[in-house]
Amino acid sequence: MEFVYPYLFWIMIVPFVLFAVLVSTNKERLSRIFDAKVLERLSAGDESMPQRLRNVILFTGIFFMIVAMARPVVDEGEKTVPVQGLTVLSALDISGSMRSKDVYPNRLEFAKKKMMSFFDAMPSDEVGVVAFAYSPFVLAPFSSDKETLKMMVEGVDDSYINMGSTDFSALGDLAATLLEKKKPKILVLFTDGGDKEAIAGFSDILKANDIDLYVVLVGTRQGAPVIGPDAKPMKLKDGTIAITQRNDTLGILAKENGGAFVVAGNGNDDMKKLADVIHAKYKMQEQGEVKIRQRSEYFYYPLALGLLFLLIGLSSLPRFGSRDEKADKSRGGEV
Repeated sequence: MEFVYPYLFWIMIVPFVLFAVLVSTNKERLSRIFDAKVLERLSAGDESMPQRLRNVILFTGIFFMIVAMARPVVDEGEKTVPVQGLTVLSALDISGSMRSKDVYPNRLEFAKKKMMSFFDAMPSDEVGVVAFAYSPFVLAPFSSDKETLKMMVEGVDDSYINMGSTDFSALGDLAATLLEKKKPKILVLFTDGGDKEAIAGFSDILKANDIDLYVVLVGTRQGAPVIGPDAKPMKLKDGTIAITQRNDTLGILAKENGGAFVVAGNGNDDMKKLADVIHAKYKMQEQGEVKIRQRSEYFYYPLALGLLFLLIGLSSLPRFGSRDEKADKSRGGEV
């Protein structure tokens, strides 16, 4: 037997004991603390129950109430509970090409909307979010709270965009670390793609860590000008406007690594289909097991006893009216 709130028990029991001892053993000192009228109302002078017995009953009731508030429990040890659902790591591309406007309003905002639609399509699954370009970082840890994840993704704006080259190997290393204890290991990229040179080492990292890759490709094959931080099209050294196109090489890599890819379109059907493909493949495998501590609650026993003793003690108190009547009779007799 132990208390969930032991501090509450000790905070209340010490002054209670002192008060009980004071009331029971030192009436004179008590009279110095309380006003005489207050003491008169607190004291019970009815002959139906001895005052000492009434005090014992009331104090016993208060003691049990204090015990109940401290919440006594019996620890029954740890219990292992299986957790259903998948764990998925999603990654948002924040490279410079994501400013391009071949999809409305631009690739970054379009990818964010697709990512949030994907969250809706995975309601019972745990999802983590990273952002990647030259150096990847965790945007949101694994969570089943999709609204919080959406808020984190919604907060990614143009200021996050990195004009440096995308390092897919660094993304692979981070994914391997975050998914190390997960089974199965699923990575979903929201990106406009990457060329063979950029993703050269990425495939090896995925295979070495048994990570299945899924890709949501954003943008068009026709491409659009690369937009700089000043919101103007960037130019090459020869003065021509730099154009960025969606690169589907990552999609091929996804299929080679046990996954699939989809070209993001308007509407939410594509994300629902992607979620269905993932669920169908893994058939809602368990995320793992969690250990919870089981405790049996016993507060209702002292609570019931406390209420019973207080009911007995309070019901035996004399009515104030009767005390006034006695006083009136006494005064009447004197007259």
